[in-house]
Amino acid sequence: MTDIDPTLLPLDELRALRSHLLSEEDAVSYVRRLVQARIDLADAELRRRRLNDEAVTPEALPGILASRLTGGPARPPRPAVDASEHPLAVEFDDLCTRLGAAEPSALTDSQLASLRDELRAFEQARSVERQALFQRIDALSAELVHRYREGEADIEGLLADE
Repeated sequence: MTDIDPTLLPLDELRALRSHLLSEEDAVSYVRRLVQARIDLADAELRRRRLNDEAVTPEALPGILASRLTGGPARPPRPAVDASEHPLAVEFDDLCTRLGAAEPSALTDSQLASLRDELRAFEQARSVERQALFQRIDALSAELVHRYREGEADIEGLLADE
């Protein structure tokens, strides 16, 4: 999606685009958390092998996953949307299937290192996408604030922007 000058958009399109981008950011964030959890799992398996650390057992996995999937900085609440069918989530699932991420203990050291490297590259790409989304959302939000401040938008419509 190319950048559109927010000052040229009618108010309803401005709101709709901002809402769409917020949903996209939610999906990208969701997928990034999944990727980070998989990276943590691969790192835990590599650590277990290197240290012969029995503390990293299958029983420890829920804690590793929970720290990524439920943690993170607080953001203003928005309705939760199931992003599991988003194209990025599907792409991530395909990547995990191709690399054997479901059973890290069954991978060779080389395969596990490759898994971790590919996951990190995938996460970095999502991070770049997320930053670009934030910049666009910020520009749209700034234009909305400007319109409210200048009286170009009805303050009653503010609830539509939540």
